[in-house]
Amino acid sequence: MSITRKNITAMLAAGALAASLAGCAGSSTPAATSTPSATESAKLSGTVTVFAAASLKSTFTKIASDFEAANPGTKVTLNFAGSSDLVTQITQGAPADVFASADTKNMTKLTDAKLIDGTATNFATNVLEIAVPPSNPANISSFADLAKPGVKVVVCAPQVPCGSATETIEKATGTTLTPVSEESSVTDVLGKVTSQEADAGLVYVTDVKTAGDKVKGIPFTESDKAVNTYPIATVGTTKNKDLAQAFIAAVTGAAGKKVLTDAGFGTP
Repeated sequence: MSITRKNITAMLAAGALAASLAGCAGSSTPAATSTPSATESAKLSGTVTVFAAASLKSTFTKIASDFEAANPGTKVTLNFAGSSDLVTQITQGAPADVFASADTKNMTKLTDAKLIDGTATNFATNVLEIAVPPSNPANISSFADLAKPGVKVVVCAPQVPCGSATETIEKATGTTLTPVSEESSVTDVLGKVTSQEADAGLVYVTDVKTAGDKVKGIPFTESDKAVNTYPIATVGTTKNKDLAQAFIAAVTGAAGKKVLTDAGFGTP
């Protein structure tokens, strides 16, 4: 059978088409299988240990629960105490992945000691409020009333953020308090008031809100003299940096901010 010019042209066209289709098939197959899914690359696992100021107990417990629910296979271990006590624990080698302080001063101590990875992020603010038993036995209505003779007032120790804030307000107002005790955390101060061992205690507005009807809150205008800013950061010795940073993102993200503002925290 003879091959005409027309047949040759047709065969060449068919061959070019086949080659083109083969090339397309070869180039598309690797692209479909070489890139992992976003879900696979973003999967988190393991335990993150968070050292947080005592005043963050209710909010961080909620944020941690939400975080675990959103990331199956993860666990958040929480350790709450006065910020200065937490700094001491971390400095002495306690295994922490994240540190959240009730003031910048204690965060700076760890930063200066080269125990913080990167830069801390400010995520909330807080101010003091007077907490009294529901019956308000000492008839407290102002900050100055805390200095009246016979009033049993409890405050935080000076090295604790709420104690430092108390001292700042004392100096700004020219008021000298004579506390019956100085506690190592704001929750301990609140405990003295709820058990009615004290006539009044200086705690954060968030603590008064969390306590509900167990105490009565007495706001005072001088509280704006000492606004505490809360920073959070990854501890340099963490063994699970990705998980630590993911938890920090949960705190500073929209959902975390809502938990904090609902509890009475301000924004930095």
